[in-house]
Amino acid sequence: MRTLEQRLGTALFRREGRRSVPTTLGLRLARSGLSIRIAEDQARAAADQSLSGTVGELRIGAPPIIAGRFLTDPLSQFKKENPGSRIELRTGLVHELRAMLERGQIDLILGPQILADPSDNLEFVTLIDDRVGIMCRAEHPLTQRATLLPSDLEEQVWLAHSRGSLLRQQSEAAMIASGVKSVNVPCETDSIRSALEIVAQTDLVTTMPRATTAPYLEDRLVFLSFDHSQFHRPLGFIRRRDEAHDHTGALFLKAIKSML
Repeated sequence: MRTLEQRLGTALFRREGRRSVPTTLGLRLARSGLSIRIAEDQARAAADQSLSGTVGELRIGAPPIIAGRFLTDPLSQFKKENPGSRIELRTGLVHELRAMLERGQIDLILGPQILADPSDNLEFVTLIDDRVGIMCRAEHPLTQRATLLPSDLEEQVWLAHSRGSLLRQQSEAAMIASGVKSVNVPCETDSIRSALEIVAQTDLVTTMPRATTAPYLEDRLVFLSFDHSQFHRPLGFIRRRDEAHDHTGALFLKAIKSML
């Protein structure tokens, strides 16, 4: 202790009668030391669990609507079957989740394949085809047409996803490939739930991932029978390739596949 005080150039304890009382700096260092000790213990426990094949920590991220649609039930069941596990679910926009994965703050992302660039040492495990479709309210005039042409879509008023979002980029590319030359976009949002409510109450049309939004259709919203191969949107788990054999993550992947 005296050596440390000499290095710091200040006392860590002061004498009060027969007692040694820590100074303010001494208390701060003690708290920092305790935090380091706890982190070391947690890391050691996680390593022991990994080596023994037992379930440890699961840190997973997903956009809010995808988490609610696909993760709530599987995570609940996984926790019941593995009561000793620790689960951390983080939600955010896809670019935020990608950054968290790269920084090692989460182990898995449930999201679209386009996020998993192999050149970035990422691996993608497909779960479903969350195909993008064109959505409108159930009583929209377009629902009465037997065949939809690109010109029909050009005449509509659109609600678009936020500029720069992956869903908007894919939607625009698919519609251009389908022959749609231009669209009228007076309304934009980065909230899928808000978009669903707006479209259900207006004659605006939009694009949405079919599987993700299926529970929200009820009798208010429908997908139109207009399709193209570029609407294909694989949804699955993205993880760092060097951690592809994490036992807890692999166990959860197996569990969620059995439920979808």
